[in-house]
Amino acid sequence: MKTDKKEKLIHTIDPVFDEDSKILILGSFPSVKSRETSFFYGHPQNRFWKVTAAVFEEEIPETIQEKKSFLLKNHIAVWDVIHSCEIKGSSDASIENVAVNDLSIILDHCDIRQIYVNGKTAEKLYRKYMKETYKRDCISLPSTSPANAAWSLEKLIDEWKKIRERN
Repeated sequence: MKTDKKEKLIHTIDPVFDEDSKILILGSFPSVKSRETSFFYGHPQNRFWKVTAAVFEEEIPETIQEKKSFLLKNHIAVWDVIHSCEIKGSSDASIENVAVNDLSIILDHCDIRQIYVNGKTAEKLYRKYMKETYKRDCISLPSTSPANAAWSLEKLIDEWKKIRERN
């Protein structure tokens, strides 16, 4: 459903992590498809699951349970920077009136060695709203969104390999 109207939305997808999580990957805010499926990177054209599966040399997880198991097995925590915002559809460019998630929910319970952000919007928001609070920098990775057509799947996989090197 396309809409030209901004909506005030609250993030309703719980973070994925456990006490063994070593890296944290943050997106900006769930897309319309992710909100519909109630899980991260739910748009079939988003390359997150293809990229991370290739990085860890595993099969691409299909179900939400397979995706959660894949993340935890590989010591990956996943969440988003934004808790609530006004947004038009899935457009990161339209995001306004941001309230951020409380990363201490994850950082206080795991030995997170590195924080990665999925795309420039997540990086900008993290640096603006979170870097000072948590006294931790982030490493920006190219977005796995289908809107990031400049990056081929192969280039994304190559760039995202750094999450494995530091894990």
